[in-house]
Amino acid sequence: MAGTALWSLALSLGFSPLSELLMEKLTGWLDWAERPFYGSDEQFEETRTSRESGNIFFASIFSVVPFLMVGGLLNWGVELGLGPSWSISVGVIAAVTCGVYELGRRDSQQNR
Repeated sequence: MAGTALWSLALSLGFSPLSELLMEKLTGWLDWAERPFYGSDEQFEETRTSRESGNIFFASIFSVVPFLMVGGLLNWGVELGLGPSWSISVGVIAAVTCGVYELGRRDSQQNR
């Protein structure tokens, strides 16, 4: 369980533009999916702020699921290849490496 969480964290940090894109797409889909539940445009616009906040929250939760699945597969592969004691160690190394990469990526974007 810990190895899967570490691998999914590493993947989420390493592929953060993909994670953000996935969250934006899920938010848009949730906004679109809620539209038929409102009878009028006025009622739809009245609840926009709270509805969009809730959709962003749920999209951020659901955007983690693909990274958990791939992280579980990577953890399983490391356990099969190197043994169970290495899966958490390699997961920590991957998470730290991807975290440093993400810090450098964001810093280089700010300096442009």
